[in-house]
Amino acid sequence: MEAAWNRGDFRGYMAGFKNPDVVFVSGGKFQQGWQGTLDHYIRDYGGSPERRGQLHFYNMKVDVLAPNAAMLIGQYRLVRGTRVTEGVNTRLFKKFHGHWLITMNHVSAYDVTSSASAPEAH
Repeated sequence: MEAAWNRGDFRGYMAGFKNPDVVFVSGGKFQQGWQGTLDHYIRDYGGSPERRGQLHFYNMKVDVLAPNAAMLIGQYRLVRGTRVTEGVNTRLFKKFHGHWLITMNHVSAYDVTSSASAPEAH
């Protein structure tokens, strides 16, 4: 996923999400499913490598809840020029026909470049 984002392949990034009915929550708002989220990424992050930035996931932990369900929690860092955003990402995975897909994605983020209380990046 990280590699797909960093090369500007938003469809590739979204390939691991349940289409069409994945639930995305970010910035206190629900996105409109898979297509709405893809449209958001293209609109807000597409067009150039500078707008997209470089994404890095770290400190990821997976908890298998059942044979067909798992939860991931981790951190991410997105560097877009001088703007640096970090946050926590929580994902619920379900297994469909032998393949794990993300059915729920929740992101909480903060702007490191404007937050004096932000922790150091890892």
